[in-house]
Amino acid sequence: FADNCDKVKEGFDGLYCLQKVFFAADKDLNDAYKKLNTLLDKNAKSKLKEGQLKWINERNTECSWKDERGSFVNMECATTKTISRTNFLNDRIRECKSTGCQPSELK
Repeated sequence: FADNCDKVKEGFDGLYCLQKVFFAADKDLNDAYKKLNTLLDKNAKSKLKEGQLKWINERNTECSWKDERGSFVNMECATTKTISRTNFLNDRIRECKSTGCQPSELK
């Protein structure tokens, strides 16, 4: 596989590179979710979990599909959406630390 993702030679090497970026973004997302969860009360934790499950479903619907050829995942779509969600969670963490947690902002 390509170690230099700047000069990918073929499709599978490109997929390998996209997966590496996605897995790093997914780790950041999980870290932010866990950090925010520790700052919330029980009701807000429930709302966060509900919002996260809804977001996962939306991401999966928009970034993956199945047809007669098999299952497909658009890694760029998944990565972009994951980074966006991480930014949203980090914004909520900043709110909790600065002005107090605002459960109405969780979704």
